[in-house]
Formats: sequence, C-alpha cells, structure tokens
Amino acid sequence: MKNEVKNEEVKNETGRAEKLNKKETGEKSKKLPFEVDRRSVYKCVQCGTCRSVCPVFDVVGWESANTRGRMLIIKSLIEGRPPSEDVLSSLASCTTCGICAAKCPAGANPPEVVEAARAQLVKCGVTTDAQEKLRSAVATSGNSFGETRSRLHWLSDSERSTLPEKSDYVYFVGCFDSYRYPEFAKKTFEVLQHFGVTLLPDEQCCSSPLLRTGFREDAEKIMEHNLEQIRNVGAHTLITGCAGCYTTLKNNYPEELRVISLPEFLAEHLEELNLKRLDLSVTYHDPCHLGRHNKVYDAPRKVIQAICNLKEMKNIKENSRCCGGGGGVRIGYPDISLELARNRLDDVPEGVDYIVTSCPLCVRNLRDAGGNIEIIDIIELVAMAMQ
Repeated sequence: MKNEVKNEEVKNETGRAEKLNKKETGEKSKKLPFEVDRRSVYKCVQCGTCRSVCPVFDVVGWESANTRGRMLIIKSLIEGRPPSEDVLSSLASCTTCGICAAKCPAGANPPEVVEAARAQLVKCGVTTDAQEKLRSAVATSGNSFGETRSRLHWLSDSERSTLPEKSDYVYFVGCFDSYRYPEFAKKTFEVLQHFGVTLLPDEQCCSSPLLRTGFREDAEKIMEHNLEQIRNVGAHTLITGCAGCYTTLKNNYPEELRVISLPEFLAEHLEELNLKRLDLSVTYHDPCHLGRHNKVYDAPRKVIQAICNLKEMKNIKENSRCCGGGGGVRIGYPDISLELARNRLDDVPEGVDYIVTSCPLCVRNLRDAGGNIEIIDIIELVAMAMQ
C-alpha cells in the first residue's frame, strides 16, 4: 500500500485529533434514532468501484476510509449500531469531493449520504474537537476563522460609504477571500463594480462549513441572516469566487436566487473586459464543488484561453483529483489533507508558469503542499491581462 510508513503516522495523528467531546455520547446516541434516507444508502451495491478513486483511501489505506466502507458503516448505524469513535473517524475524514458519485454504476451519491450521517452524529452529540471549534467560530464571529475584523476591511472607509444600497447583483465574498485573500476580493470587486454589482453590508459565512460537517441548525440561522441581507439589497443574482460558497448558495439557499460563479460571470463578459493576451502557459485545477458537484468546467477554461495558453492536467473535469481541503478534512485531518494536495500536484504538466484555480480553499491547500509552481486564483490571471 502506498506510503505505508507515513500512513501509520497519519493514523496515529488522526487518532489524537479524533477525541470525542464529552457529551455522554454513548448514552445520548442510543436514545436518538439514526435517520438517514435508507433508499440512498441501499443504492450502494458494495461493488467497490469507489475504492479505486477515493482520494482519502489512496492515502490512508483503511477500508473504513473509503466510500464503500463509509456506506457500510452508515448502513449499520441506521440498523441500530450506536455511534463510536471508529464511526466518527471514518465519516469525518471524507472530503465530499464527489468522485465516488461520478463513478458509481448504481447511481449512489455517497457525499450526500455522508453529510446526512454527520448531521445525525451531531444530533447524537458525537463530534470531534475540530468540528466544535469550527462551529464555534462561525456561530460567534460569522466566519470560519473566528476573525473579529470587519468583513469589508479590505475596502477604504470612502469605498464602503459609497457602496450602492440597492442592486440586482451582489458579490458574495466568502470567508476565505474576506480574511485570507483580501487581494482576491479587492481585484474581484474592482471588476464587478463596473457592472453595477454591490456587496452585502453584513455578509456572514455562507454556512458551507457547517452544512458539510453536520451542524444544520446552526447553518440555517446564518443562512437566514444572509437572506435578510440579500432581500434588503433587492438582489436576484449572487456572484461568488469561492467554490464552497457557490455550491452552498446554489443548492442550499432558496431556488429563486440566481447564483453564478466568478468564472461564469467573467466568461459571459469577456468582450467587455478587453483582456490582452499574455505570453504564458498555465494549467487549471477543477475545484470539486465547482466542477464535479455543479458541472462548471467550460467557463474557467474559456477565460484562461482568452488570455494565454492552457495545458491541461493529467486528471481533469469529472476525473479531477481533490485538493484535500474540503469537507472539514483540512482542519480535522491536516496530514491527510496535505497528502491529497501533494498527490494533486503530481498531475501538473511540465512547462507551465502557473497553476490556476477558482477556489481560495484550493489555492491555500495546494500552496501549503509545496511544489515549485505558483498557484493563483483565476481573478489574478484576469487582473494581469487587464493591466
């Protein structure tokens, strides 16, 4: 098995990270029914196709850390098995990348089932310290980092005071661009404001981290806050440069909202952007929640090809390998997360100047994994071509 020695180290480290919170989980879990859609669970015919593509299994090598193992565990839970630490370590280590669903011959959607199971574990009081830390940060500060600064700190006072109070279009910035990559936020808004796009005065986390890790009740409160903000602005369209925000706003918020990703918006307005050609070769990494989950493949490539030469990675589009940052795995299992990112960097072709992606979490995780090629967001490439 690949990386056997390292896997044992990761396993030991994971065990330390998986301490259950002291909530009398054993007793509490027995009193609550484990309610996950049985039809979704029983769609899995245990054929093992997913074992060949599950990125976490590729790194860790435990049967419980691949999709088939997780589905068997969930099946046992709905049939009466009480949650335990072993159950938690299996279900909490899924990145929800969706490649198993894309390859499943039976049409099962394991990430959806895993998220539902995580929500049940939360109800049963079974969570990790990492999950609780994330929940607390979002619940108390409105962002996944626990930041107390204004979400619009990257704007000057005069810029904030002149933001349109009403608009059909809102740029939903997200936690990462607000607090870790404010230069992405600023460059994005500089482009979007030419099209009459405004910002929410009190945007909070989209709730993706809460939904992915099972804290649905907490997520609903934050989502309602954002919806009130959107209604006050009068917007019918949200634009976001974060894949996690995109999939959450598009699939978990009310259907009447139109949600488009930044690459889609840029692709629609290429002629108006008046971009110049650059003497560069780049490759593109498909974020899981933009690509596999929502089939946004062509728009970012259209933008890139309008600017420079695109050399594709070894695995692209629906076959793209996960960066390892999603599903709460980055915070809960950093060693596994970085190993997944290093595996993704192995797909980079030779002779490229940059790795371009359209998700700040992918940028962060791929950068942290090392490598000798700079990882940039697609808005940075657009900004180069606009100068």
